[in-house]
Amino acid sequence: MRDPSAALEETAEPYRWRWLILAVMIVAEVMDLLDASIVNVAGPDLERSLGAGSVGLQWVIGGYALTLGAGLVLGGRLGDRYGRRQLFLLGLTAFTATSLLCAVAPNIESLIAFRLLQGTAGAMLLPQGLGLLRENFSGPELTKVFAIFGPVLGLGGIIGPVLGGFLIEGDFFGLGWRSVFLVNLPIGLAALVVAAKFVPRKAGDRTVRVDMTGGALIVASCALLVLPLNQGQQNGWPLWTWLSMAGSVIGFALFALQQRRTAAAGREPLVTPGLLRKPAFTVGLGGIALFFGGLVGTQLVLTLFLQIGHRFTAGDAGLGNLPLAVGTAIGGAVSGAFLAERIGRKVLQIGPMVQLAGAVVLWVELEGLDAASFSIWDIAPGVAVAGIGAGMVIAALFSFILAAVDDDEIGSASGVLSAVQAVGGSIGVAVFGSVFFARATTDDFTGGFHHALIVQACLLVVFLAITFLLPEKGRPEDEQHGVTPETTAGDSGAKQHLTV
Repeated sequence: MRDPSAALEETAEPYRWRWLILAVMIVAEVMDLLDASIVNVAGPDLERSLGAGSVGLQWVIGGYALTLGAGLVLGGRLGDRYGRRQLFLLGLTAFTATSLLCAVAPNIESLIAFRLLQGTAGAMLLPQGLGLLRENFSGPELTKVFAIFGPVLGLGGIIGPVLGGFLIEGDFFGLGWRSVFLVNLPIGLAALVVAAKFVPRKAGDRTVRVDMTGGALIVASCALLVLPLNQGQQNGWPLWTWLSMAGSVIGFALFALQQRRTAAAGREPLVTPGLLRKPAFTVGLGGIALFFGGLVGTQLVLTLFLQIGHRFTAGDAGLGNLPLAVGTAIGGAVSGAFLAERIGRKVLQIGPMVQLAGAVVLWVELEGLDAASFSIWDIAPGVAVAGIGAGMVIAALFSFILAAVDDDEIGSASGVLSAVQAVGGSIGVAVFGSVFFARATTDDFTGGFHHALIVQACLLVVFLAITFLLPEKGRPEDEQHGVTPETTAGDSGAKQHLTV
């Protein structure tokens, strides 16, 4: 017998202000994407203003991604229990407030602390977005929403370093690097007013249990991993760094065990335990971490190479990221429009090979550099080719990993993948920053870039091997967002968090 409530839902009049909800969701997502990459060009300015060293810069950039990734799945569960509107407003308020705190930070230590808080606010804010869209759109309209959503998010990732460079170099009102955080204030406040007025109230499900023990385990494990990676190079890799990394491995294992026991006891875990028993999904998690760690790390090294190695201004360094961004956009368009559908999993194997080819071209370009006459055009071909390969993978990777999970696991799987992506980016910042600065301390900036390319090549080779264990076909786009008949209200959608 057909569920009467389903029939009633089908005949209900669509919410009048639903397109305003889409606008607010896009604004919130773009704010996050900007903050993930906008500070990449702020290194020299932070050093002059706050005395930030290499480790401080790595924490400012990577600390945000760390707390964002560690809290994403927990943030989705809190939205299920207390209502997505309430958590969205709370997260947006906290994100805007922490942006102000970052802008007025008096020293590097407080800026790092505020960035960690900002990432936590983002973890409460972002998981609510797709859930709110699913609640207010359906059918063909929902497909149209995702068609708008994806390209706008891609644009947000591309303009981050460019906008950051423009704001810092413009030095408006003498604010310098502080303006990259202050830009969030008018945007966040306007979004908050619109969301408070037009996002409809819908009660959460108070029967949903929030697994705080699991949340604490995952946060502690991530911290134990990233802390030594950031501090190890400067401190000479003492014993505590190795013990900390070993502790993180134990912590992740305990988390998996605790999730199984929570489910066996009839309580709701943060992560559907069945996911961790799917080999294609678990190796896919490793692939996500490796790929985005390498991508985010090399983007950071490119910016550091331009600013510290060749004294580019913040504005010029931001524009120097455009070959990578344009290449990524081209690769993503080709892969997403037809290549992934026609050749299936092979697109995930062609992509890293193109990236490796770009790394080889870039290596040769770096060898032949004339420091006196250097310009971004000297390395643009290699950077752009690497970007094309990266875009091919980015456009298709999530769909192939999600094809390995059942329909009722999509919400949980998407949240886990987004969290691993963010934490992988944070690890990439720590690893690649340490590799580059190990050579930069002796002014061997080209050597630092070379070493970073070697690390990226190793990661890409391992990622390439992992792709052979993924499903041969990807999951359709609408199902990636949890838009299936089996998806329940408890499945919190999480976006694909791209850093370009």
